[in-house]
Amino acid sequence: MDRIHDYRDQALANQARTLEFLLLEGAQTQYGKSFDFAELANYNDFKNKVPLSDYGTLKPFIDRAIEGETDLLWPGATKWFAKSSGTTADRIKILPITESSLLENHYAGGKDLLAQYYHNFEGRKLYNAKHLIVGGTGKIEQHSHGVFIGDLSAIIINNLPIWTELRRTPKKEIALLENWEEKLDRMAASVLDQNICIIAGVPSWTLLLLQKVLEKSEKASIAEVWPNLELYIHGGVSFVPYRQAFENIIGKTDMNYVENYNASEGYFGLQDQKESKDLLLLTNSEVFFEFIPMSSFEGLASTAVYPLEEVQPDTDYALVISTSAGLWRYIIGDTVRFTQTQPYRFVVSGRTAHYINAFGEKLIIEHAEQALSEACLAHRVQVRDYTVAPDFSEDTQVGRHHWLIEFEQNPSDDAAFCATLDQALKNGNADYDAKREGNINIGFPLLTMAPAGTFHRWLKQKGKLGGQHKVPRLQNSDTLLKEIIGLL
Repeated sequence: MDRIHDYRDQALANQARTLEFLLLEGAQTQYGKSFDFAELANYNDFKNKVPLSDYGTLKPFIDRAIEGETDLLWPGATKWFAKSSGTTADRIKILPITESSLLENHYAGGKDLLAQYYHNFEGRKLYNAKHLIVGGTGKIEQHSHGVFIGDLSAIIINNLPIWTELRRTPKKEIALLENWEEKLDRMAASVLDQNICIIAGVPSWTLLLLQKVLEKSEKASIAEVWPNLELYIHGGVSFVPYRQAFENIIGKTDMNYVENYNASEGYFGLQDQKESKDLLLLTNSEVFFEFIPMSSFEGLASTAVYPLEEVQPDTDYALVISTSAGLWRYIIGDTVRFTQTQPYRFVVSGRTAHYINAFGEKLIIEHAEQALSEACLAHRVQVRDYTVAPDFSEDTQVGRHHWLIEFEQNPSDDAAFCATLDQALKNGNADYDAKREGNINIGFPLLTMAPAGTFHRWLKQKGKLGGQHKVPRLQNSDTLLKEIIGLL
């Protein structure tokens, strides 16, 4: 808890020390030498002399590190690389995981979250029961030079300390299965009779597992299967559309839902308050943060880049990180918005590439998911998955939004559902409201209800079943949406 209090109380001093540490280590690398890290005296030097990067700019160094070269992006040899497909393209990213980043960031963040949970809910005995970890694909490719490439969750599970491994379930041979459908079935069977108190995983895949557990147990709720279950740790996608489905299937009024922000690139934030979902920025975990206002975001050409002390609340920023994994001024692709700066708490507001602005409506994921949640609540339905894109098929209007939604059970009146969704979008987004006026710029939304399993089939076709793989929510082009509809 001293460490977590330090995140809150010494955020700016922590970031200054973190940058100093990263530059000192980075000066020993080929990347650091090419930009004179040893000569950088302060943040302004760092900002002015080291360019912004993305996966494309760092990939040549990563490829060489996979082949066994040392001292490229981080001192020494990098042995682990995490596959991360992201949600914006088919291209698989292979991101470095150093020993320092694994121990002092990924594992440290997990311990911080549990410590904070114990602090918020005193007298808990989580280590008297099992922790169900819903990871991704477990296939780990072993390359020459002792290099391993796989899903981040597989790397974490393979290297867990013994005190954590003793409580983790299912067994490694099941957790690390490559075939997600076989893994889901065997995982559900193996944990039925265990005493589970914690579940951790991406909401969409966790929900599938819980449904499988209910089928096999023939119980009415998860609470009947695991009466001591009390905590679900989630991240990766917004929990808003899934919240009601979890509450229904678990069936416990005293269930606690805690969010974290743990990506393949690093562990960046955790929920530290009982009554608020805002995330505390982890300012002393070997990550130096920078922020680009989305109002002036131009990718690698962006010039308005700010350190933590210059951020303002209620502004969407593209997140830029420098880490002990050897990612330097790396644009991660997520956007964040600070809700306060004393201490620094934030929400993940979307993706730099996930928005719809085909008609000047500036629709971001946060608007879409809040509106969808309100419509589902009003019509007593639940969403499994969805994606949205602009539609230009009607000659009588400029265009409209096309919602492809897979429901647990379809709404009884799809037109009424669309009307509720449309009104919620108007209430939450002034630009959308203005463009909807008189159906001139944006027409009434189009809804296509996908049969059960549609998105699952699409992900399987793409080789993206399980773990951190997610369906892209908002796209400014209808290419992907039409591809999924082609499976109907």
